[in-house]
Amino acid sequence: MATSGRFSDRFIDEDPQRALEELNAALGEKADNAEWLCQRAYAYILLKDYTKAIEDAKKAHQLQPGLVLAFLRIGIAEYHLHNFITAHEALTTGKELDCSIEGFQTWIQHCENKMATHIPNQTSDSKQSTTLFVKHDWYQTESQVVVTIMVKNAKKEDVTVIFGERELTAVVKLPSGEDYCLKVHLLHPVVPQQSTYRILSTKIEIKMKKTAAVQWEKLQGEGTLSNVKHFTPNQYPSSSHYTRNWDMVVGEIKEEEKSEKLEGDAALNKLFQQIYSDGSDEVKRAMNKSFMESGGTVLSTNWMDVGKRKVEMNPPDDVEWKKY
Repeated sequence: MATSGRFSDRFIDEDPQRALEELNAALGEKADNAEWLCQRAYAYILLKDYTKAIEDAKKAHQLQPGLVLAFLRIGIAEYHLHNFITAHEALTTGKELDCSIEGFQTWIQHCENKMATHIPNQTSDSKQSTTLFVKHDWYQTESQVVVTIMVKNAKKEDVTVIFGERELTAVVKLPSGEDYCLKVHLLHPVVPQQSTYRILSTKIEIKMKKTAAVQWEKLQGEGTLSNVKHFTPNQYPSSSHYTRNWDMVVGEIKEEEKSEKLEGDAALNKLFQQIYSDGSDEVKRAMNKSFMESGGTVLSTNWMDVGKRKVEMNPPDDVEWKKY
């Protein structure tokens, strides 16, 4: 994933110390070039000065919020400081902004592996806990955006969801006593009064009403750096003192979801959701594009086909399509 230009990744790889010196000279005291700050962060990472790498990457993000590379630099540096949850948040945010950049998925997997086995240090200033690793996902229909939070057996009184026109906030008290908070600045506005949520045995399902029947390329718009925040109590609960296999937990949740007995439209919608959830990025793009362009009459998983053409409406034979 080498960047082009004067201070490419390859140039920094060859001699990080020399690259750092040249970047210092180029940036000067003003240090207002976001891309160069990102590259200096990379040099700091190679030189194992992770704190300075984070400082540079965060400043680059402030100068240029759309610079996805800043999230990668922050994630890698936080990972090396053993701040695995913070690293995971930055990397996940960056991947949502641009999933085509190499490196994000690899480092996300590294973080998840560490979070599944890492026992937090209670004297650490960061005070991270493995119990805070809660997965969330999203998909869309023509009229709604649906966010799912994978928490089992949540109680109604322990769940708070707040809808804003461009912001979603969900707070869930976990069985461990800790609070999980998901805060997302949305790409497009929604209708708060027509947005709802429900608590199921395996997850919390949040449905937001779109203001217009447009396809969302991603869930999150430009906002603050840490869009997923976690809060812990002053003391670690006992459940944070042992390791958990989170891949196994997610697997159990998926099995429970699959075992739910649904009928009719609900069963069909469940099937489509499962295909979308398990599908690759190309499958998801194909489903979104075909559904939106066809007015909900076609749902294809073949990106090679629908990616190079406009998907025409194709209602059932016994249905007459009318444009209002």
